[in-house]
Amino acid sequence: MTQARHPWQGIVVAMTLPFRDDLSIDFDRLQEHVRWLAAEGCDGVTPNGSLGEYQTLTESERADVVRAVVEAAPEGCSVVPGVGGYGGHQSRHWAEQAAEAGAHAVLALPPNGYRAGPDEVVAHYRQVAAAGLPVVTYNNPYDTKVDLTPELLATIAEIDGVVAVKEFSGDVRRIHRLQELCPQLDVLAGADDVLLELMLLGAVGWIAGFPNALPRESRALYDLGAAGRLQEALPVYRRLHPAFRWDSRTEFIQAIKLGQDVVGRYGGPTRLPRLPLPPELEAQVRKDVELAVGAGLDA
Repeated sequence: MTQARHPWQGIVVAMTLPFRDDLSIDFDRLQEHVRWLAAEGCDGVTPNGSLGEYQTLTESERADVVRAVVEAAPEGCSVVPGVGGYGGHQSRHWAEQAAEAGAHAVLALPPNGYRAGPDEVVAHYRQVAAAGLPVVTYNNPYDTKVDLTPELLATIAEIDGVVAVKEFSGDVRRIHRLQELCPQLDVLAGADDVLLELMLLGAVGWIAGFPNALPRESRALYDLGAAGRLQEALPVYRRLHPAFRWDSRTEFIQAIKLGQDVVGRYGGPTRLPRLPLPPELEAQVRKDVELAVGAGLDA
C-alpha cells in the first residue's frame, strides 16, 4: 500500500456496508473488508458515506460502524467517516464521535435537507470543523440541492480545519477555478468516471466507489495517472470506465455491491428504499464488471 501524505489523499474507499439476509449489519464482514482493502493497496476508507447507506442506519448502528472500522484498520490505513446530517449540530455530533473513535478526518456534506443559502452552508461547516478533525467537504449538488461552487468553497476554505473537497459535480473544468480561488484546498476526485481527468489536472486523491470490488485494478490506474503516464493509463481507464460510470448513477449502491458479488467478494443486499436491480440492469453491471477485471494488472 502506498502511504498517503495526508489521511484524505490517495485512494480512500467509500465503503459499502455488508448486511445479512435479515438486513442487520454483518460487522465481521465489515472489518474483514477494511483489512482486505488495505491489503489490496487502498490508502484509506470512508464508512458511513452514501455508499454505506448511512441514512438507513440507527444512531447506535452508525456509531458502531465507525468504531468497528477504526478497530479493523491496519497501520497506515486512514479512516475518514462520513458525517452527513440535516443540521450542523448533527454533523458536528458525528464528527465528535469520529474523533473519539480514533478517525483521522471526516467527510462532510453540506446541509442535505433543503437548498441552504451560502451563509447557512458556511455556518454548517464551522460546526463540523469545531470537532477538531480535518474536514473534507463533499460537493454533491444532485443529492443535496446545494452546489459548493468554487466561489463558495473559497469562503469555506477559510475555516480552520477545512482541508479538501470531494468533487462530484462531474464538471472537470471546476478544478481550474478551485486552484485559482482556494489553492490551499486539496481537490479529490469524487466520482469514479472522472478520475483520470481530475488527476491529470492536479487532484491528489480519490474518494472512490468501485475499488470496493476492483481495488488492484483501481490502484493500477491511479498510480499510472499520478505518474502522468497517460498513454498507459488510457487503455486501462477505457476498460474500467463502463463499470465506473455506475458510480454516478442512481443505482450506484446496488451496482457496486453487485460488482463485489461478481468478483467473488460479498456485496449482499441493500436496505429499503433500495431494491435489487431489475434483470436488464443486473446483466449490464455484470458485463461491465467482468470487462474491468484484471485491467492494468499487467502494466
